[in-house]
Amino acid sequence: MRTRSMLALAGTVTVLTVAAAVPASADGTAVLTTGSTGGTAAAVGDTLSAPLASGTSATLYSSATGTSGVTCTSSQFAAAVTGNPTAPGTATESVTGHTFDSGSCASNVAGVLGVSGITVDHLPYTATVASDGTLTVSPADGSTIQTTVKLRTLLGTITCVYQAPSLTGKADNSDSSITFTNQQFTKTSGSSLCFASGYFTAKYAPVTDAGAQVYVN
Repeated sequence: MRTRSMLALAGTVTVLTVAAAVPASADGTAVLTTGSTGGTAAAVGDTLSAPLASGTSATLYSSATGTSGVTCTSSQFAAAVTGNPTAPGTATESVTGHTFDSGSCASNVAGVLGVSGITVDHLPYTATVASDGTLTVSPADGSTIQTTVKLRTLLGTITCVYQAPSLTGKADNSDSSITFTNQQFTKTSGSSLCFASGYFTAKYAPVTDAGAQVYVN
C-alpha cells in the first residue's frame, strides 16, 4: 500500500527539484532546464518527479550517526514549477506529493515488528532551488513540515509524529539528483518506542520533466 511520505522524507524528504548547479552557459538560460545544462527551460506548471536513486534507500534514523530506525527502498516525490527565472537565480516549486511504499519499509527498532505507513502531512510545501544547487523545502506560514510514521508492535500499532521547520538538500547535475542528508525531525507525539529525533537521508534520481532529465544552471 502506498502512503504519502516522510520528509520528505521528509520530506524527505519528500522530496523537490533538480540537479546540482553549474554556471549558466549562455545569456538567457533558465535556472531549471531539461535535456542538458543550458537546455530548454522548464515551464511554469510543469511537474518534476523522481524516485529514489537506484540501489539506495530512504532512512529515518534515531541519530545522525546510527543505523536504528526506519528504512524504505521505494519512495517518490512530485513538485510543480512555480517560477523559473534566468540564471543565476532561484527557481521555485510547489511540492505536492511525497510518497513511500510501506511494503518496502522495515524497522530495526527493538519492539517494532514492521512499518504500517509513512505519511508526509501539511502538503503542499514550497521548494526553492538556487543556481548553486542548494534546495530548501519550507512549509506554509504558521505550519511545519510533518511526517507521521505508523509502526506495528506486539501491543498493536503506534503512531509517531515528527516535525521540522524546514529541510535542506543538494542538487547534482552529474546524475540529475537531489540528496537530503541527516535532516533532523523532532518527535512531537508518540509512545516511548518512537525515537526522540528522526534524521532523514535520501537520494532521489533522476529528476525528470515529462521524461527529460532536469538540470540546474
